[in-house]
Amino acid sequence: MNKVFKNAGEAIHDIGNGSIIMLGGFGLCGIPENCIAALVKKEVKDLTCISNNAGVDDFGIGLLLKKKQLKKMVASYVGENAEFERQLLTGELEVELIPQGTLATRCMASGYGMPAIFTPAGVGTEVAEGKESRMFNGKEYLMEYAFESDFALVKAWKGDTAGNLIYKETARNFNPLMAMAGKVTIAEVEELVEAGQLNPNEIHTPGIYVHRIFKGSVYEKRIEQRTVRD
Repeated sequence: MNKVFKNAGEAIHDIGNGSIIMLGGFGLCGIPENCIAALVKKEVKDLTCISNNAGVDDFGIGLLLKKKQLKKMVASYVGENAEFERQLLTGELEVELIPQGTLATRCMASGYGMPAIFTPAGVGTEVAEGKESRMFNGKEYLMEYAFESDFALVKAWKGDTAGNLIYKETARNFNPLMAMAGKVTIAEVEELVEAGQLNPNEIHTPGIYVHRIFKGSVYEKRIEQRTVRD
């Protein structure tokens, strides 16, 4: 099976209107920039995006929000995007805010083939409204369903033609979880090598989880909040 695609446009060719997409990344680190740019260019609409955060106004998922291509945003942190705030307050965008640990574990459950998880996060808050809960050893837990997505878009440092991926430093955040969870996982990498050239001990995502891979280009690698000493 050939997993290698020429570019992002070819790799996301069958992502259509109404698709549910998981996107790796944390803040602005490890963002599948090329895939997002290809989605903007393709002008698909009514997307549901599952991501830890919603990017910023002119980068990442913020580019999809700017073009009003999203119907729903499922995320943990959304505090850096003014357009997101505007669409939320005007009712243009459906939003589901999820505790970060719950978001990660629901991704993991999808990859493991588990239908649901139990977590104490959110008990007694708005997060618990309408959800089933159970008691374990005298403590209450919410039942949260694993995510269902059509595609997962992830970004890695290195990959091979078999789909094995290595993430660099903090880009190893939500990317491995998202890669496991997608029905179709599309990986963009900075460096693409032949199968067998990566050290097996350094591989973070085995190729069994990756359906398509391509070498990306022109990565900005932004820093969300730069903090320096005097």
